[in-house]
Amino acid sequence: MTKERTSAADARFAADPTPVRVVVVTMDTHLASSTDRASAALLREFPGLELSMHAASEFAGNDAATARCRADIARGDIIVAGMLFLEDHFLPILPALQARRDHCDAMICMASAAEVVKLTRLGHFDMGKPASGPMALLKKLRGNKDKAATGGAAQMQMLRRIPQMLRFIPGAAQDVRAYFLTLQYWLGGSDENMLNLVRHVIDRGADGARRHLRGLAKVAPPVEYPEVGVYHPRMPGRLSEENSRLPRQQGQSEHGTVGLLVLRSYLLSNNAGHYDGVIAALESRSLRVLPVFSAGLDARPAMDKFFFKDGRPVVDAVVSLTGFSLVGGPAYNDAKAAEEALARLDVPYVAAHPTEFQTLDQWGGSDRGLLPVESTIMVAIPELDGATSPIVFGGRPGAAGVTCTGCAHACTFRATDNAQDMHSCPERALMLAARVAKLVALRRGERAQRKVAVVIFNFPPNAGNVGSAAYLSVFESMFHTLVAMKAQGYTVDLPDSIDALRDGVLKGNASRYGADANVHTLIASDDHVRRERYLKEIEAQWGPAPGRQLSNGSSILVLGKQFGNVLIAVQPSFGYEGDPMRLLFEKGLAPTHAFSAFYRYLREDFKAHAVLHFGTHGALEFMPGKQSGLSGNCWPDRLIDDLPNIYLYASNNPSEGAIAKRRSGATLISYLTPPVAQAGLYRGLNDLKASIDRWRALEPRSGERGELAVLLQSQAAELNLTPAEPLWDTTPTGDADARVAALAEQMLELEYTLIPHGLHVAGRAPNAAERVDMLLAMADASHGQQLERSGVEALVAGHGVDKALAAGHLARTEASLSMMTGLAEADAMLARDTEVAAMLNALDGRYTRPAPGGDILRTPAVLPTGRNIHGFDPFRIPSAFAVKDGAKQAQLLLDRHRADGNPLPESIAMVLWGSDNLKNEGAPIAQALALMGALPRFDSYGRIAGALLLPLAELRRPRVDVVITLSGIFRDLMPLQIKLLAEAAFLAASASDEPLEMNWIRKHALAYQQEHGCTLETASLRVYGNAEGAYGSNVNNLVESSRWTDEGELAETYTRRKGFAYGRGGCAVQQTALLKSVLADVQLTYQNLDSVELGVTTVDNYFDTLGGITQAVKVAKGGRSSDT
Repeated sequence: MTKERTSAADARFAADPTPVRVVVVTMDTHLASSTDRASAALLREFPGLELSMHAASEFAGNDAATARCRADIARGDIIVAGMLFLEDHFLPILPALQARRDHCDAMICMASAAEVVKLTRLGHFDMGKPASGPMALLKKLRGNKDKAATGGAAQMQMLRRIPQMLRFIPGAAQDVRAYFLTLQYWLGGSDENMLNLVRHVIDRGADGARRHLRGLAKVAPPVEYPEVGVYHPRMPGRLSEENSRLPRQQGQSEHGTVGLLVLRSYLLSNNAGHYDGVIAALESRSLRVLPVFSAGLDARPAMDKFFFKDGRPVVDAVVSLTGFSLVGGPAYNDAKAAEEALARLDVPYVAAHPTEFQTLDQWGGSDRGLLPVESTIMVAIPELDGATSPIVFGGRPGAAGVTCTGCAHACTFRATDNAQDMHSCPERALMLAARVAKLVALRRGERAQRKVAVVIFNFPPNAGNVGSAAYLSVFESMFHTLVAMKAQGYTVDLPDSIDALRDGVLKGNASRYGADANVHTLIASDDHVRRERYLKEIEAQWGPAPGRQLSNGSSILVLGKQFGNVLIAVQPSFGYEGDPMRLLFEKGLAPTHAFSAFYRYLREDFKAHAVLHFGTHGALEFMPGKQSGLSGNCWPDRLIDDLPNIYLYASNNPSEGAIAKRRSGATLISYLTPPVAQAGLYRGLNDLKASIDRWRALEPRSGERGELAVLLQSQAAELNLTPAEPLWDTTPTGDADARVAALAEQMLELEYTLIPHGLHVAGRAPNAAERVDMLLAMADASHGQQLERSGVEALVAGHGVDKALAAGHLARTEASLSMMTGLAEADAMLARDTEVAAMLNALDGRYTRPAPGGDILRTPAVLPTGRNIHGFDPFRIPSAFAVKDGAKQAQLLLDRHRADGNPLPESIAMVLWGSDNLKNEGAPIAQALALMGALPRFDSYGRIAGALLLPLAELRRPRVDVVITLSGIFRDLMPLQIKLLAEAAFLAASASDEPLEMNWIRKHALAYQQEHGCTLETASLRVYGNAEGAYGSNVNNLVESSRWTDEGELAETYTRRKGFAYGRGGCAVQQTALLKSVLADVQLTYQNLDSVELGVTTVDNYFDTLGGITQAVKVAKGGRSSDT
């Protein structure tokens, strides 16, 4: 590969060293080192060459990096772009590429979004023109909306054949061939291929004053590497097609084998330090490691070749380090295909991820953790495949000498390190290895020896709530689980009955210690002080050990009871009740001594092989730390440590379930929320809850109290919660306030008790009558059909669809057949108990299939339960249905407001919750957009990409100004949707061609700009929430504890905690003063709650959000109420 150049050429170069500027832009930094090494060699062949490489992953929050890239593009002679699929990556530079396209020698765009690929211009080959002749071949590799059009073995074979086919065709075909060769060099991105890629594009593309550079260097053909193979840093050649060449260490196979999925591109570019760290960490656990790769972004060929032998799995766990879905990449994913491949293996599947779009020190120092694009692509999308335990394992140092603050290791990268090369994070890699080793041990261990800690909850932390969970009969379900465990060979001392189990856990010696449950053991204070690694942090919050919670002054109490190798333990309360001003989810809070000692006891003293959290939900996953991509400094990570975490979770609560998955490494096992036989009753409860919150927001002397009290009493009487007479006394000394307070307490109890057929029991499928009720409700909710009970009873009795139609007096139409067939399929799944089996399956270290979470009436796909629920595909929210429904709800809201005698509101304050948006595919988000006269904008792959404005002529009313406050869960799970809402507000505020009387967003933004002396973009901020890492508004705590003196204090608390604005970049900036100005213009406060069935969210949280913002609006307006 030594360059050959004539003496004449040497002389010409010496006389005229014309510079040539080659610019490479790609998604990430994996080619950084290869480009640097190529540059050094190329300078000897092309004096004056400028070769620059830019990674779009550095654009987020780094205006300087974006500006450098644009500047290089503006002066580039030959521009090569690849792997630019995400709008966050290519939109910032697309105008620069478009402006330069016709003024540079060549622009070669590959494996990217269609908007980028069509800019390709190389000689006579122009991708912006209609394809004809040989150029038509490119249609098969060109970016488009069809997910099947990207990558794959067939396309790789075609890619290799086309240059051979075109070799002897003259004319423009040679430019087409040159494009395909460039793509081959690119996809084979080793040092040699990158070196020859640059030689090749200069040889084919240099033009004008640089045309003489053609032919000066010898261009070697692309070096081919295995498309499917194994990798190991200690293996000669590092890559091989045979796993027999992998190095072995004595004793590895005795502890298990881990299949490791890595990206071929990083291996070829010799930039695999992050992988090497994980391989070393796993091997330090005496595990055999099979690191495998596939060409393209489909891991199945490598899995099929190396993870099976004679049709049987040879691996005990699979860990993906790619940062993408199993089948697909940044442009698409095929979750169903991934699920089937993983089910065939039937081993745990862990998806770890590098910090691709930020540096390790940026991640370490961040309260948020992962960036929105990282949490979407690397966490949420793999969850659709059934991935568990997301964890960071490496990334770029960013700069030499910078110290990472992610954990106590405080790694500092050497000055000799390339700042763009990937490195492992030693602490995270070791934690990943420890967790995988425990999963492998579960799979290989004997059930009779396996120790399981079953954790039950005391939430809310009031008397009588030990062993409660949303919609679940905990002890009855647990008894069925223990019976099944004993039958499968676990060492279980089975109680005689459910009552014996309950009494053993809740009574026992409880009275002797004055505890809420049996005291399993005591942890001496001295022992706790000696062993607690984070003692100083806990003592700073809760005082000296052993603390006041679950303490007798000298020891910490661990509540629970052991039944053989199964310990049923009560998760301690979290100190919240000790001081209501210290919010459970508040940033900076540490767990109590008892809470930390509890999990340490499970790990180190009881020596649990796994923990089974039983029911929705506990407090572990909400402890302080990063929102996602946790580090060793985050409390959930510290507490669960390397314990396999299996979590029995309500199927209708995917938003909080996702928090448990991402912050405590949980594998969720869904359980059925109880059949809803009386949907009207639930709607009545929702109406009553809204009235109670309205009452709480009224001034003591408000003239509305009398009328509202009558309504409240009437609503409560309809639900048999209070007598209809005598009427409550609303005078200052009357009983109305006490009555409403008592009613609120009853509502909280009803959340858990007033269910038509009782709480759900895992281990017992619904009976026929319960299934009939469920199917009737499903038909009503999903199909809008109020069926006759006789028809559904016939279906449940097994008489078939036709007889069910006849029994229900339904005509046999295509629609009725489809509906009844769907109900029959649902009934078959409801009739089987799948939940206990699923828990035991997970305890055996096997794969748990994924499933969507949500309202079972609207999302029948949650059946069968017993699967690993995920929230959603974040790129598809709001869905097309939700956009239509949101527009409808927006119009209904405006019509209702006007029907009450009010003019069209200029400004509305909305509350958005994560749970409601997941249940109905983002309809409340779409409603907020519709009020603003905006729609979601989707890219060419059908993924949410931003917002666009409806023309005023089409909207036919003014744009309503909408200020949005978010729950903490919404903020954590929907970063893309936050940016969508923020962009909609910004676009409307920037619409300078619209009259102010038709665009109230711009009208108000201009006023705020003048009032606060800020930019128009700042004045257009309308999305508000907590600071990163903080949850809740604290208003509910003040109300419950009476720790407030006037309504102004409630409002001040709300605006202070919710005063962080989220703009188009998705980052939070405190804007409390601006929020107060925005709220002062609000004329209506609103929250769209799911009305089909109640979720697990309580009245308390409802007051914390809508009640809180209503109070804040009132104070901002000088004491004047807005409509609610």
